[in-house]
Amino acid sequence: MRPTRTTVLLTAGLVTLLGIPAATAADAPDSLYVNNQDGSNCTDSGPGSQAVPFCTISTAVKAVQPGQTVRIKPGKAYDEAVTIDRSGEPGKPIGFVVDAEGLPLRVSLRSGRGMTISGASHVVVRGITVAAPLQVGRSSDVELDRIIATAGRDVAGGTGVVVGEGSADVRITRSSLQGVRIDGGSRNTVLARNVISGISASALSITDAPGTVVTNNTLRGLCSATLALGGNSTGSAAFNNVVSTYARSSYCTSDGARNPFLVAQSATAETRADYNLVAGNPGPEQAYSWSGTAYKDPAAFQAGTGQGAHDILTPTPEGGGTMDGSPAIDSADPTAPGVLPTDFSGYPTADDPRVPNTGRNGGYLDRGAHETQDGLSSATMSIDQSWAPVGTKVEVKASSDSKWPSAMSYRVDFGDGTQPVVTQQGNEPQALASHVYGRPGDYVVKVTAVNGVGRTATTEKTTKVTAGDKPLAADFTAPPVLPTSDSPDEHVPPLTMGLDLKSTVAPWPVQSMLVDFGDGEGSGFESRDYNSPGQHTYSAPGEYKVTVKLQDIKGATSTVSKTVRVEYPASGYVATEPFRIVDTRTDLWSLRGAEPWSTRLPAGGSLSGGMTAAVLNVTVTGASEDTHLSVSPNRQDRPATSNVNVRAGGTSSNTVTVPVGSDGSVWFRLNSGEAKLIVDFVGYYQPNIGQRFSPVTPTRLADTRTGTAGALAGGQTRTVKVAGVGGIPADATAVALNLTGTGATSDTHVIAYPDPARRPVTSNLNPEPGKDKSNQAIVPVGPNGTITLYNNAGSTHLVVDAVGYYGKDGKALFTPIAPKRLGDTRTTGKLAPGATTTVAGLPAGAVGAVLNVTATETSAAGFLTVHGYGSARTDASSLNTLPGLTVPNHVTTPVGDGKVSVFNSWGGSNHVITDLLGYFTESR
Repeated sequence: MRPTRTTVLLTAGLVTLLGIPAATAADAPDSLYVNNQDGSNCTDSGPGSQAVPFCTISTAVKAVQPGQTVRIKPGKAYDEAVTIDRSGEPGKPIGFVVDAEGLPLRVSLRSGRGMTISGASHVVVRGITVAAPLQVGRSSDVELDRIIATAGRDVAGGTGVVVGEGSADVRITRSSLQGVRIDGGSRNTVLARNVISGISASALSITDAPGTVVTNNTLRGLCSATLALGGNSTGSAAFNNVVSTYARSSYCTSDGARNPFLVAQSATAETRADYNLVAGNPGPEQAYSWSGTAYKDPAAFQAGTGQGAHDILTPTPEGGGTMDGSPAIDSADPTAPGVLPTDFSGYPTADDPRVPNTGRNGGYLDRGAHETQDGLSSATMSIDQSWAPVGTKVEVKASSDSKWPSAMSYRVDFGDGTQPVVTQQGNEPQALASHVYGRPGDYVVKVTAVNGVGRTATTEKTTKVTAGDKPLAADFTAPPVLPTSDSPDEHVPPLTMGLDLKSTVAPWPVQSMLVDFGDGEGSGFESRDYNSPGQHTYSAPGEYKVTVKLQDIKGATSTVSKTVRVEYPASGYVATEPFRIVDTRTDLWSLRGAEPWSTRLPAGGSLSGGMTAAVLNVTVTGASEDTHLSVSPNRQDRPATSNVNVRAGGTSSNTVTVPVGSDGSVWFRLNSGEAKLIVDFVGYYQPNIGQRFSPVTPTRLADTRTGTAGALAGGQTRTVKVAGVGGIPADATAVALNLTGTGATSDTHVIAYPDPARRPVTSNLNPEPGKDKSNQAIVPVGPNGTITLYNNAGSTHLVVDAVGYYGKDGKALFTPIAPKRLGDTRTTGKLAPGATTTVAGLPAGAVGAVLNVTATETSAAGFLTVHGYGSARTDASSLNTLPGLTVPNHVTTPVGDGKVSVFNSWGGSNHVITDLLGYFTESR
């Protein structure tokens, strides 16, 4: 048991630190600013304001007036030696301080550049680092606080701070110094809460400096006496210090006195010493030398001199710190001259409840520069009833990481507007506080731990208070889970649904939750955490019966089933420069019939992990027989829709918009035979990002059959204006086009791309001699609203028809779907030449659609034009038909009244198959 604590006045002998206010954002008229950092706009011929600071400290010294503070920006070292020779006035000092908040940052002078205070008075210097002596001469009322000073190049024998030339009332506090020398008739110098080290010379040498006060310092010596008081230094005082002497090393070149504490006869008159801790005394030297007589320990020292009645001697320097068990703790004299209210690090005086208060008058001040602290940094809490009905007693247990738990108190705010409960921990493992809530709700319980010096740490938890008059009743909603960014690291699969249980009534905690998501995945019911039920990804859109079973800690059960509709979300389009992701020709393998193969997206590019659908250009070449290819999001899909139809030995391509599978993949299924597969990535759709789409009436933007330029030759390019024309705004980011090749002189491929200087290794169209071939392309807009067309070989005419655009003023978002057949004339009769068929079944509100339109059993060459129902048809074509061939094409078109119209040219009759891949709707 420690003795009863008595009230201790720390104010006796207290040095009053001058109040230099912390730097503020405002440019106060009593401040000058120095900032040599890059971009600071500094000049030494300016006003020294915060906006236009001085570049050098020396310029500020010349300008500063009494009562002003020079605020110096830390960071880049100042390459100057500084001399302060201007003075403040009583109560209006001039200050030189760090212009920074938070951590104790310091201003540094370049190595070898020192600071001199000469002939000045009423000066405060705080937070300066020098690697050359800091000298004070012929000056008075000077405060040096939080200084770091070394001797520069003279590491072994130099002195970091020198006070001399008759200076008076100099205060050195809370600083880290290499050697201090007080001499030259200086008077009433005070050193408090400093860490001072000496190597060859004494850590602290005081000569001819009467009235010097040395209180609560940590002094470390090596080759000379650690604290040496000589000459006419009468009336001095040494209290509460930790004085350490370390073993002699190779630095020590002489056999001079190495007493930790040495006072010459000339300095003993009216000099007092007590409550010091002398730590370590290796070698033959005695702990004390007073007036020429050596004393081995405090008892002998007191008997011989009357001094040091409360001194402590420890055998090693390690015994003099603030570690547990150190005799320095709570054993100093709080009434000694020069005592400060805070220690070297700015911590207040703290009482360690584990240690008896053996300081003067029962005081608990520590010896040395550092004050031991309890280490409080965090608080912890537990709530025994974090979920319970109204009227249940809720108990909070609080604790912290303080080393002194018995001195801790805790303020517990239960979050319902009632008065916080203050409780003590005492000798218990935790402090306890209880409360009864009067109404349901979710309440944040906040615990604030408070130690003996007022330092705090907080923590908080939520407790749920429920209505006690209602039984357990399960309920849920299943909102879609959508990506929130375009980061490739955020993989959010399409068709992912969350499970929100906020509507459940649960008076007591739910201990068991089983969920059947209704899609046959797994074994039916699976266990989920009620408080974090997670999400579920479906493999296909549709309606699913979801069942949730709950059981609470009281044994009550409840089950609920709901039908959940799962569908792809409306998404914006992200255009990318096209790049190739698959080419089996270079990998020396072929796609085989009835052997589905997949690739994960994105591939070869750093794209979003949250795409719902991808736009691809798919090419099939080198087919061993007439066949077709289907693209789908899942391996199990067997689409009735063919995306690419190819003849034996031929090459055919088509744009494909396909939803992305739950693992980020798409699947390719060749119907029969073998063929090479080439896939180019064009862009993707994703909710919450990307551009909206606006359809336009199909509009012809270019036709090489007209004009003077003629067909596009092999290896040549042609620029086409696509934005700012044909109803497409100049700031469109991408355009949807139908490309048609006709009159080709050889097998070739055509590339449409935005930047004429960066042609991709992709293709959009594969013209062949004697065949008119078309394909839709979505192309980012390049410089000046153009795109570039490149023909690889031979020559070919090209026709470019616009069907829509993407941009910031686009109107509609795209919703992908599993391919759905809207129309098939094989069940109703062929479409005659010059006839139009109407295809219905598009969702209400659709303003545009993405279709796969296929012409088959064609009797003669011609073309199909798809346009919005009720709108005028233009000369633009959507698909070119050829006798004997089945030709599919990706078609983006406006929609009218939930319908589209398909016109067959005058070439021959066709069967037309129309499959819906997705649709566009306007939304806010």
